[in-house]
Amino acid sequence: MTRPKSSHSLPLTGRGLAWWLKACAPWSLACLLLFFLAAPAHAHESRPAYLEIKETAPGQFSVLWRTPVLAGMRLPIVLNLPERVKNLKEPVVSQLTDSLIERRWIDAGPNGLAGKRIEFPGLQLTITDVLVRLEMLDGRKWTTIARPAQPWVEIAASQTWVEVVGTYVGEGFRHILFGADHMLFVLGLLLIVKDMWMLVKTVTAFTVAHSITLAIATLGYGHVPAPPLNAAIALSILFLGPEIVRSWRGETSFTIQHPWVVAFAFGLLHGFGFAAALTSAGLPRQELPLALVSFNVGVELGQLGFIALILALERSFRVLEIRWPRWAQALPGYTVGALGAFWTIQRLVLLFGVLR
Repeated sequence: MTRPKSSHSLPLTGRGLAWWLKACAPWSLACLLLFFLAAPAHAHESRPAYLEIKETAPGQFSVLWRTPVLAGMRLPIVLNLPERVKNLKEPVVSQLTDSLIERRWIDAGPNGLAGKRIEFPGLQLTITDVLVRLEMLDGRKWTTIARPAQPWVEIAASQTWVEVVGTYVGEGFRHILFGADHMLFVLGLLLIVKDMWMLVKTVTAFTVAHSITLAIATLGYGHVPAPPLNAAIALSILFLGPEIVRSWRGETSFTIQHPWVVAFAFGLLHGFGFAAALTSAGLPRQELPLALVSFNVGVELGQLGFIALILALERSFRVLEIRWPRWAQALPGYTVGALGAFWTIQRLVLLFGVLR
């Protein structure tokens, strides 16, 4: 007599995949909720540390080392220069509201820094990066990023502009991956939009808006302080929560009828949030246009990738005819509203703490 197959032995195709999604989707949604709850209050402030090294004489360099300060605490990243590098005079340290700046003047010997390694102990314990920029006397420039997975850089002899673009595109893409509040706002828009044409209009409006303010802030024509900006971004997410519920109930509102207008308006806020990742680094003005365009391309690639993933999942669920329990259907919308409220309260507390 043959034994019936256990449901756990079903292959992940057809009915097997449908069973797996039904069994595991609630846990996956719960993990998603925990991820957003665990995200830091300053989700758009996964700002990079910044190291700028300029050659002032053969083998001698001025060093600017800038580390972000979040909620009054400096990130635990240390700068270790190569062996045999000597200080020409004592370092100078200054404290700003959003960062700590250290200036050094060093002698790296007759061979300079080419081929040598600069290390950043403690970087592996964070979710941020270190943007490194080297400028030589002969005009050569070199830009790269140290990441938690590789907390060091090795100084190359030269670098092409394509490599510089790749550096900033990668930084923009990674910034989106850790921008939990931005991702949640995009998810909220997706839950309201009803058809593909409206989705194209909404995404385009959001992209245009945050590109405008990203350029304004990065090029130095405008600035919004981080505490009120973060509170306003959280409020934009909270705003979408009730609109999602109205949409599910078959009701209407200005947001439901014209989501692209709301996307544009709040996109202006989110663009200032993106700009913090570049302006806080203190990049030289002559490099800002290339950095701005490349970083924005990375942001858009990350955003479009997230939207494509959500649409692919939604399409898969419809093709497999999955029947979700009511609480699971409502969870994404209520997650947007609940986390928007949580972040708004949290950031208002931080804002009033700064103002006191």
